[in-house]
Parts: sequence; structure tokens; C-alpha cells
Amino acid sequence: MTQPPVIGVIGVGYVGLVSAACFAELGNHVICRDIIPEKIERLRDGHVPIYEPGLSDLVVKNRQRLTFTTEIRDVTEQAGIIFVCVNTPPMYSGDADLTFVEAVIAELPDDIGDVVLAMKSTVPVGTGERMQALLDARGLSHVRYVSNPEFLKEGDAITDFMHPDRVVIGGTDDVAIDRLAQLHAPLETRIVRTDVATAEMIKAASNAFLATKISFINEIANVCEETGADVTAVAEGMGLDRRIGRHFLNAGIGFGGSCFGKDVSALKQLAGNSGYHFQILNSVMEVNELQKRRLVAKLGKHLGSLRDKKIALLGLAFKPGTDDMREAASLIVASRLLAEGAIVRAHDPVASEVARPLLRGVEIHDDVLEMLEGVDAAVLITEWPQYAELDLVHVAKIMRTPVLIDGRNLFAPELAERAGLTYEGIGRPGAVVGNPRRREQDGAASASTEA
Repeated sequence: MTQPPVIGVIGVGYVGLVSAACFAELGNHVICRDIIPEKIERLRDGHVPIYEPGLSDLVVKNRQRLTFTTEIRDVTEQAGIIFVCVNTPPMYSGDADLTFVEAVIAELPDDIGDVVLAMKSTVPVGTGERMQALLDARGLSHVRYVSNPEFLKEGDAITDFMHPDRVVIGGTDDVAIDRLAQLHAPLETRIVRTDVATAEMIKAASNAFLATKISFINEIANVCEETGADVTAVAEGMGLDRRIGRHFLNAGIGFGGSCFGKDVSALKQLAGNSGYHFQILNSVMEVNELQKRRLVAKLGKHLGSLRDKKIALLGLAFKPGTDDMREAASLIVASRLLAEGAIVRAHDPVASEVARPLLRGVEIHDDVLEMLEGVDAAVLITEWPQYAELDLVHVAKIMRTPVLIDGRNLFAPELAERAGLTYEGIGRPGAVVGNPRRREQDGAASASTEA
């Protein structure tokens, strides 16, 4: 029986650690390398430094197949396939910063053997050509470079890895592509074989299209609010068309996280650098930013001036199922509320500790009901399932002013109405149950008439 190859993973963040744990689950020995000693020590002790459902259990289960190190030679001397999973943050220009990717190439030892170097980091189109030139310049032309982009959703990353829609492998070396195809064979999915540039573009175009779907349905939601249509029913009707599909047609306050915003900006910048003006992507980003500010405007509609008003944020992470705060909507909403003079409280079932240093001036609570007591309004930012289980009758009683702005359309409007809440969602104009300012004005007018 053929022994499975030893796998190397450089960069143990979300993508790297999930990939390593899943490859180990498939029976491979995986050597994981990161430059942060504290992270490696924690992983050796069985502590996973990020939150991803099921990941800790998978790491513990496969401890015998997972090795964690800070030494690059531990990887290069044993692994036949090495995955690059380092960060590629955006620069001020909008381009992807390839510093960490280039650092991997620079530190490969001169005597490295016959290995496949697979790029999983999200990189702009043309990176493969640039990396191959760096390898050639170092006399490492024998290193078999391929592009193998990841398509993992935080919160569902393990399922996405183990049951992928496709595996994309881009390269010019048939031996390298065959090795990667064989490694992924247990996943029983379609292998897309192509060149490096096309593989890079598949990743960029996929994320840009998904971001476009989100901004499109949010634009539709805004029009629904003006015309009386219900965006949830609109999305359902659209999604039944097989040409469109239901995924990523959930209206809300926009996308966040480490991928969509960065990848859209990078693709837009790549086009601009090539002399092409990618007009659609400009609109995608603009709509995404405006969507968060519209949420604050909804509060003003119900409460008037937000100065000294207590506002509770339900959820902080950019999406449920993760503690990732990168490009989270809560950061912008909280900042805008503080700028308006509001007193901001917040709760998240997972991301509170990660969020604390990022949200100075925000009171972060461990108990959601304690946070809601006495507030003038609550705003749903992240659609954690725990919030859907809240007793809205009790919530309405403990709030000073029972206003609920549902930024993800998580709650049923009729339940909010029965609970006595003034409710407003996104693109659901008929769901506005009442207006506390109007009730106060009507009450004052009634008292004046009676007098």
C-alpha cells in the first residue's frame, strides 16, 4: 500500500489550519509552520487560537498526524507538497501586499528537493508568473509551482473543504497537477485543471461575483423600502430561477470579513493598473459601505437625535460561526453611533474578546439580556442563531424604548409586533410596527386636546 505524501503548510491562520486539519483527517501527515512562536506553542498544547466550528475537535483528533513548528526546514526536508497559506493584506493603494508570499520564496533553502509549491493564499492574477521568476532567480526552477486557490467560508470551512464544489489546480507542470489531483482524490469532486493565471482569476472572479450578488440584493432591498415590496419574498422568487440561485441573496447591512472587500479591491486595482475601469466593482463597494450607514439613519428615524441614547448591538463578528472581526460591519456602525454621541453597548457569543481592543468606547457585555436592559434601541448586526431564540416579549419589557432594527432580517416581523416592539428590517417596509416618537407626539397631542 502506497504511503500518503507528507504535506507542508506554511502559515497557520484560518485557511492554513483548516487545510492542515482536513488533510490530516484524510490520513496524511501534515507539518505546519508559522513564524509566531506563541501560536505554535498553543497549537502543540492542543489549543486552537481561532474559532471555527469543529476545528478544535479535528485538531485534537488528528494530533498524531499534525506537527507544528517555526522552522522552515522541518517542512522542506520532509514534505513533498507544500501549501502556502500566508496573509496577503490590502495596501493603501488597494493592491494585495505580497510581502509574506515573497518571504516564503526567499527562505526556501537552496538544497530543497523535488517539491510541489501550491499557492493557497489569495493573490492577484499574475502572481504566479512573479513567483516563478523569483524561484528561477534563486536557481530553484525545479520547484513545481502551482496555483490551488481555496474556497472556504468561515463558519463552514471544514464542510467546504471536505465537500467542495470543485478543486482548482493551475500550472504548467503535469506532474505537479497530477500529484495535487491525487491528494484531493478522496474528496470525490471535480478537478479543474488550468494554467496558473486562470486559476488565480477563478478565485478573484468568484469572490467578486458573490460580493456583487450581495450588493445587488441590498440595492433591491433599498428600492423595496420605497415601493412597498418585501425583499425576502423577492429574493425567494429570484432564487427559484436556476440561472440565479438562492445563495448570497440575503439582504442586510453588507459583507465583511477578510476576503470579499479585499479581493474586490484587488481585482478592481488590477484592472485599473492594466488600463481598464471595472465599473461594476466600484458600485459594489460603494453600496456595501452605504448599507451600514443606512442602518444608523434608520435609528435616527425612530429616535431622533442619537446623543446620549443607549444603543445595543447584537453581534460583532462579521458573520456567525466565527470570531473574525476583519472588516466587520459592527466596526463602522459602532464608530458612527459613537460619533453621533450615542452610548453603545455590544454583545457577541464568540467574538467579544477579539472585539474589545477594536471597539474602544463600546461597553461589551457577556450577558445579552443585561446589555439590553434600559436601552433605547437594539440593532441586530450578526445573525447568530442564539439571538433568534430571544424572548422578544421579555426584551421589549426590559428596553427603555422597544425599538429593534434588524440588520439581517433574522426576526419574524409578526413576532416582533406581538411582542410590542417597533421593528424595522432591511427591505421590509411593511414590517415597521410603530414609531415611538410618533406615539409620544400623538400622546402629547391627545393630552392637549383633552385639556
